[in-house]
Amino acid sequence: MAFDYDVVIIGGSPAGRYAAVTATQLRAKVALVEPAQRQGVAARSPLQDLLTPHTLSRMGLTQQLASVNQFDVNANADAAQNRKISLPWAEAMQWSSDVVANLEDQNSPAVLASLGVDFIQGAGQFERQPCLAFAVNGRRLLARSYLVAAGSRPAIPAIQGLQTTGYLTASEVWQPLTSPEPPKRWVIIGGDPNGCQLAQTLARLGLDVALIVSRSHILAKEDPEIAQLVQATLEAEGVRVLTATAVTQVKRIQDKKWIQAGNKAIETDEILLCAGQQPNVEALNLEAVGVKFYRHRLRLNLKLQTTNPRIYACGDAIGGYQFTNFSNYEARLALKNALFFPVFKVDYQSIPWTIFSEPQLARVGLTEAQARRIYGDRVLVLRQYFKTVAAAQLRDEITGICKLIVLRNGKILGAAIVGPQAGELINLISLAIAQRLKVDVLSDLAPAYPSLSEIFDQIAAEYRKASLNCNPLLQNLLEGFFNFRRS
Repeated sequence: MAFDYDVVIIGGSPAGRYAAVTATQLRAKVALVEPAQRQGVAARSPLQDLLTPHTLSRMGLTQQLASVNQFDVNANADAAQNRKISLPWAEAMQWSSDVVANLEDQNSPAVLASLGVDFIQGAGQFERQPCLAFAVNGRRLLARSYLVAAGSRPAIPAIQGLQTTGYLTASEVWQPLTSPEPPKRWVIIGGDPNGCQLAQTLARLGLDVALIVSRSHILAKEDPEIAQLVQATLEAEGVRVLTATAVTQVKRIQDKKWIQAGNKAIETDEILLCAGQQPNVEALNLEAVGVKFYRHRLRLNLKLQTTNPRIYACGDAIGGYQFTNFSNYEARLALKNALFFPVFKVDYQSIPWTIFSEPQLARVGLTEAQARRIYGDRVLVLRQYFKTVAAAQLRDEITGICKLIVLRNGKILGAAIVGPQAGELINLISLAIAQRLKVDVLSDLAPAYPSLSEIFDQIAAEYRKASLNCNPLLQNLLEGFFNFRRS
């Protein structure tokens, strides 16, 4: 059978366009199918939805910096505490739109077409007969393999009264905040990364914020010790965090929204949902071509193949945390399997992610609990705090910790960092894991002073100390050696 394309990518997310560009770099013939753009006031690109929380965080940080004058010793403390500034929302929205436009131009339809991508806009679905194909706009696209890189939408929890009462999602926060009378009281349901980030931002904008999560701590996938540090930071900035609390009902009473959270009834002006994402794959007719689901998610093997071996998936389409670097990694690996031979398997051990709270939270590899389940007593946990780092002192950002999970032989299993520029610092540990470097290598860095990277030199020293304490033979040898030298 002759194929029209080497791969057809069913897009709708930034990962889809990234995959299309990557395929052209491999000299493959590729088609990219995207749903038609939404029209009207609500029209927003997936990249806009992705960047909205980051834009708001920038505004929250601007508010915080504008209301703090560290060196104004003559300022009246009460006046400084009550200082209000007018946030330039129109300028901020324009800035955000400009950033999105600049980024989208890099992989715009025109650029994709110039690279040789057959860009097709429209709603389509898979067909089995007379052979596997993807049908869109009256065409049947025949390819050796297919990559589902569809977008996602916010998951809406099944809470009584939620639909009739009304709610917002993360990408819609702009609308009420830019109104003449923005809502003062907010309840955020869900402790995913966007929920934590937006809770802190709204609090910094002077709003009353409650964050409700059903798990024992926010950021349920993270190390409890690390997540609790982020939670403490949110609470210190005025966010009320309700953990292990289920929202059972939402009502509107006399133009006010009420939320039943556990045994508490909370009155609020606005409800913000941050309870994860749901893949947009229902309309693709995947079941008809042998693709199976498990709990509303695609069933995949480690090669990112669905149960139809010619159909692969990546990014938002397969669920999990919505991190762009994860989606791009999956797109690269799935394409190699789809275009050549399916021999490459995903390995997330060296792929880092960052949650852009203040301070940032970044992690790579195994958590302490995961490592102990696998390796037991061979695990060594190293901790170093940013308050001991000169650069953190100079920045007045001393809240934070670097937690390294290693084996006693020095193999790095994972790391979690809460602190300034954690998203940049974690990349060094990620590289060390990918290259199978041991923690001893960190002591050879000799980082610039003062810099935040000094924390790695300190944690390497902590490892040497812990290793020596666990090795009585080496202690005796060293003590005997120096006794001999002194005699």
